[in-house]
Amino acid sequence: MKALGIHLLIELWSCNRKKIDTLDYLENIMVKAAEVAGATVLKSAFQDFNPQGVSGVVVIAESHLTIHTWPEHGYAAVDIFTCGTTVDPWKATNFLRNELEAGDIQVRDFQRGVFPAEECRPQNYELTQHVACGNSHC
Repeated sequence: MKALGIHLLIELWSCNRKKIDTLDYLENIMVKAAEVAGATVLKSAFQDFNPQGVSGVVVIAESHLTIHTWPEHGYAAVDIFTCGTTVDPWKATNFLRNELEAGDIQVRDFQRGVFPAEECRPQNYELTQHVACGNSHC
């Protein structure tokens, strides 16, 4: 059964505290992570907080990457959601683990948009193409 996308929820522990509290650095590596995965970067938005922490999103044609950091705990939460078959979110995950010098990682891997079996679909159910990646979802 095909899914519309893959969604990774990533817990990064024991990260380099300075790196996960530096907005410009995080924005740069999050954009690079999207590129390493083979995604098409559209835009990014990042915000730092006082006294510490950064949140940001990288919007890609195939969906998004987000990060939220807690430098005081050496922790970063990352989401990578991709659709289509040309982007490999695991490449981005490995890249980020290395860049943030994470000592521990936990990844939850979800298939998003898994369609029910034909006999379970509602009447008048139609499959369409995703505008961003152009993939047929069937």
